[in-house]
This record gives sequence, structure tokens and C-alpha cells, in this order.
Amino acid sequence: MQRPAFVVTFLPPIAFIAIIVSLAQPPWPAYRLIGLALAIFGLVFLTFARLSLGDSFSVTPQARQLVTSGIYSKIRHPVYVFSFFAVAGLILYVRLPWLCVLLIPLLIVQISRARAEERVLTEKFGDAYTHYRQTTWF
Repeated sequence: MQRPAFVVTFLPPIAFIAIIVSLAQPPWPAYRLIGLALAIFGLVFLTFARLSLGDSFSVTPQARQLVTSGIYSKIRHPVYVFSFFAVAGLILYVRLPWLCVLLIPLLIVQISRARAEERVLTEKFGDAYTHYRQTTWF
């Protein structure tokens, strides 16, 4: 794994864990416990998705290789899906549920990034990517 991909893969889990541990004190209302579960779920699968990409991971849309195995056999953009869950969970965990309004612009950005990625992948892989899109979610 190249250095930029390595940093972008492991920096979020380290940051999330640091936040979670530093704020691990009462009170523990239900929404906070749900947030912790969502954050951990999102973080684990986000990291797994990034690792699955290996050197195909990039910050900007690039078509290095068409990854269709593992979690990518079910979800085309698991990094975006699970980062959304991780951020939503973290917002609830830090006891600032009003920040959930920030999830709307995040969702818009993630959908926009996914569309840009899909254009690049369609140009590079053509019918193979079109078929892949038909057999997977988002």
C-alpha cells in the first residue's frame, strides 16, 4: 500500500479511537450508546473497505483497477457509506445530536464524489463496470 493510501486508511481509525476514549465518561443516554455502536460499525467497515482497495485507493477519482470482491461485491462505494455511519455515530457519541444537520451536506458530497468516480470508472472499464453497477448497491 502506498504511503498516501496508508495514511488515509489508518488516520481516521486512530482519530476516532482517540475521540471515543477521551470522551468515555457518563452520562450514557441511549442515543449515545447507539452512536458508539454506529461509529464502531462504520469505522470497522470503512477500514476494511479501504484495505480492500489496496493501491487502488485514491483521494481523487482514478481508475487504476476495478475492485469487485469482498465488500465491493455488494456495495460499489463502501468507503462513502461506512464513513457516513462512522460520522453519524461519532456525532451522537460526543453528545451533540444537533450536529446531525451536517450529515445532509456530507451525504450530498458523498453522492457527488460517487458519481464522479463512476464516470471515471465507466470511461476506463466500460461494459465491465456497467455490469458491476447493475449487480451492486450504491
